[in-house]
Amino acid sequence: MASSHSSSPVPQGSSSDVFFKKEVDPAKHIRPVQSLPDVCPKEPTGDSHSLCVAPSLVTDQHRWTIYHSKVNLPAALNDPRLAKRESDFFTKTWGLDFVDTEVIPSFYLPQISKEHFTVYQQEISQREKIHERCKNICPPKDIFDRTLLHTHDKSRTDLEQVPKIFLKPDFALDDSLTFNSVLPWSHFNTAGGKGSRDAASSKLLQEKLSHYLDIVEVNIAHQISLRSEAFFHAMTSQHELQDYLKKTSQAVKMLRDKIARIDKVMCEGSLHVLRLALTRNNCVKVYNKLKLMATVHQTQPTVQVLLSTSEFVGALDLIATTQEVLQQELQGIHSFRHLGSQLCELEKLIDKMMIAEFSTYSHSDLNRPLEDDCQILEEERLVSLVFGLLKQRKLNFLEIYSEEMILTAKNIIKQCVINKVSKIEEIDTDVVVKLADQMRMLNFPQWFDLLKDIFSKFTIFLQRVKATLNIIHSVVLSVLDKNQRTRELEEISQQKNAAKDTSLDTEVAYLIHEGMFISDAFSESELTPIAIDTTPQRNASPNSEPCSSDSVSEPECTTDSSSSKEQTSSSATPGGVDIMVNEDMKLTDLELGKLANNIQELLYSASDICHDRAVKFLMSRAKDGFLEKLNSTEFITLSRLMETFILDTEQICGRKSMSLLGALQSQANKFVNRFHEERKTKLSLLLDNERWKQADVPAEFQDLVDSISDGKIALPEKKSGATEERKPAEVLIVEGQQYAVVGTVLLLIRIILEYCQCVDNIPSVTTDMLTRLSDLLKYFNSRSCQLVLGAGALQVVGLKTITTKNLALSSRCLQLIVHYIPVIRAHFEARLQPKQYSMLRHFDHITKDYHDHIAEISAKLVAIMDSLFDKLLSKYEVKAPVPSACFRNICKQMAKMHEAIFDLLPEEQTQMLFLRINASYKLHLKKQLSHLNVINDGGPQNGLVTADVAFYTGNLQALKGLKDLDLNMAEIWEQKR
Repeated sequence: MASSHSSSPVPQGSSSDVFFKKEVDPAKHIRPVQSLPDVCPKEPTGDSHSLCVAPSLVTDQHRWTIYHSKVNLPAALNDPRLAKRESDFFTKTWGLDFVDTEVIPSFYLPQISKEHFTVYQQEISQREKIHERCKNICPPKDIFDRTLLHTHDKSRTDLEQVPKIFLKPDFALDDSLTFNSVLPWSHFNTAGGKGSRDAASSKLLQEKLSHYLDIVEVNIAHQISLRSEAFFHAMTSQHELQDYLKKTSQAVKMLRDKIARIDKVMCEGSLHVLRLALTRNNCVKVYNKLKLMATVHQTQPTVQVLLSTSEFVGALDLIATTQEVLQQELQGIHSFRHLGSQLCELEKLIDKMMIAEFSTYSHSDLNRPLEDDCQILEEERLVSLVFGLLKQRKLNFLEIYSEEMILTAKNIIKQCVINKVSKIEEIDTDVVVKLADQMRMLNFPQWFDLLKDIFSKFTIFLQRVKATLNIIHSVVLSVLDKNQRTRELEEISQQKNAAKDTSLDTEVAYLIHEGMFISDAFSESELTPIAIDTTPQRNASPNSEPCSSDSVSEPECTTDSSSSKEQTSSSATPGGVDIMVNEDMKLTDLELGKLANNIQELLYSASDICHDRAVKFLMSRAKDGFLEKLNSTEFITLSRLMETFILDTEQICGRKSMSLLGALQSQANKFVNRFHEERKTKLSLLLDNERWKQADVPAEFQDLVDSISDGKIALPEKKSGATEERKPAEVLIVEGQQYAVVGTVLLLIRIILEYCQCVDNIPSVTTDMLTRLSDLLKYFNSRSCQLVLGAGALQVVGLKTITTKNLALSSRCLQLIVHYIPVIRAHFEARLQPKQYSMLRHFDHITKDYHDHIAEISAKLVAIMDSLFDKLLSKYEVKAPVPSACFRNICKQMAKMHEAIFDLLPEEQTQMLFLRINASYKLHLKKQLSHLNVINDGGPQNGLVTADVAFYTGNLQALKGLKDLDLNMAEIWEQKR
């Protein structure tokens, strides 16, 4: 008890230093130490800092510290000044100053938790495991003789009286269970301890604890007496140890004297030589450093000289090298403290100068005369500017070039218009001030020449832009290629280093196995190669400043930054200019690839800009409907010029721009609408004035038909003199067949050929022309049907009646159009895309409509004769004379019909028509004979009818072309049964 609780109330600082990270100032945070009255020794003198740290064996060995205190706890707690012993335990043992109050935790001390001991537990856990394992393997030897204990049975019996709880290693009164076991509260129930029973119980507990203490002290004294011989042996050994130390001290002194003599004789001279060599090397380093400082001092003037000659890349490289030297080899030099910031400002100034220089170059390159044959202006200057901009990551220089292209395209059109207008004397520039109004006063040939000039200037402009962008693109690709090669070299270097590390690890493992020092192995195997490899690397600088020949070699004055930074590789642009690619262009492959794509997009943009300006030029001229008033020849010429320009720009830039093509398509649609409306109006006027009489066929129309038969669907060129001598023909001969036509159909054929020729001249309007042509053919079919079959010509033209000749002539005209529909279809099919073939169904529908119309005309001719037969045969009587008047009239009308249509329709169609008419005649005659009850009985009436029928048959077969016609008149008789 006494030994385990002997301590001082002063907190120990050494134990807290291990676990607490935050130190506490003892002068500010530690309260003055209060010693127990008249029991503990007085507080040690000195500063308060000595109370918070562990005692030092050097400074504290002769002064008293708190660790010299050996007063036990009961002695410290027993106050001899008390007049009487109090009945209460706490006031009796802890003094009158004890107050039962709650102790407030000190805020000067940190709150300790289990986390503070985590590091210690981790450090000690391995040692604890080793200790436990050793205890199991080698149990501790009992240094006491067990036999001696048997001699002291009484002491052992007394010691066993002490409860086991006091002998536990983890005994602590701050544990509530332990405290309640040692001091049961049943002894202190009465308030103030005044009860006689409780007072006796407390006194008994006091005596019991004192008895336990005496037993323990007696046993401790007994144990010390048993080990008295060991104490005396230790004192004897101490004297012997002092004698050994004295002899050792003398031997060390002799050894030191010998070493001093050897050092003076053998080492001082050599060390002096080494010191002189080291001094010389230091002087050389200082000299080289001063030369480097002198070189760096000349950086700004050199940069100014380079900028005066527009050597931006060289100036930037010099600034970068100087910055690296300042950061590595001249770091901390006071005289250069402002040079770094000055170079940064100078670099920013160079950035602005390069942007301005590139803008000036772009303006001068794009605005120089287009008649100049040189495509690239100052190629070396352009390459230098691009490299400088890439080095500084100023990747927006393409935007400057794009803006300059837009301005140049505007100026090209403006200058072309000014030059053209100035040559036209009819235009008074003083009256017409605006340039657009002056341009609108040009006629088509003048305006067409102006447009051709603009297109040619735009073509040269795009060629120049392409040449310039190709140079920029080649520079970007060269940098990208250099990055890829550098990456490959780095990968190879990493592989070599990995192999070297593997071999080094093997060597280190061997050295460990052999028991050598690893530091010695490294000093022998690594440090020497590094020193050897350093010199070639420093000698590799191609751009280092030249050094003087004073006792200092050139490699020694070369900076590491220059050797590592100035390594370059050369390549060549398509124009033949050698370009140097620096390794410090830290542009990623993604950025370079994106920049290369932007260059290609800029070329596309240049084409779009030219097309957009051309579209605006066209629209400004089309405001007064000028383009819509062009005839077919003029519009076709304009369309071909625009298509040629579109193809030229596509070949230059590699992509077709759609703006001008869209404008051309829009104008073509307007032209097609006007073209179709003019032809449709013309056809309508022709049909409204057509009297449906056979017209003579001029020789030019016959030539037109002949050219179609030869496979040439186009309007023939007019031949002077030849057409005047040839007389018009009565019919149109098409592939050996004669067609009697009206004048409207001849003009319709010419109009159809105009549609086909327009498709050849303007392929983009093929689908629109097909739709318009089908509409025109439908209109002709429906309008002719209204005028002839519908008898509309009676009111429109003033015809008295629609004759069979009109009907036959209309049918023949429709047949001529039907003959050419397959030819027209094949012409359009050859010019349509496969996905547009569905539009050809319009021709199938038109062909069907025309055939239906022709069939209706034939039915109309049959119906005319049918009504005549019904009228005449209804009055027929079987009586003399023979032939009867009825049959004479019928034969007369049949002859008129034949005369009207024979010269118009082919013989096959005439025979088919008369067969149908004869069938109608037999039907009406059979009906009338049945009504008259005339049968084939060989009687007189039969003879009269047979004579009339023979007269009809003879007259009908006597007509031209009907001689071989099989009339088969026998079926008109009903057989008598």
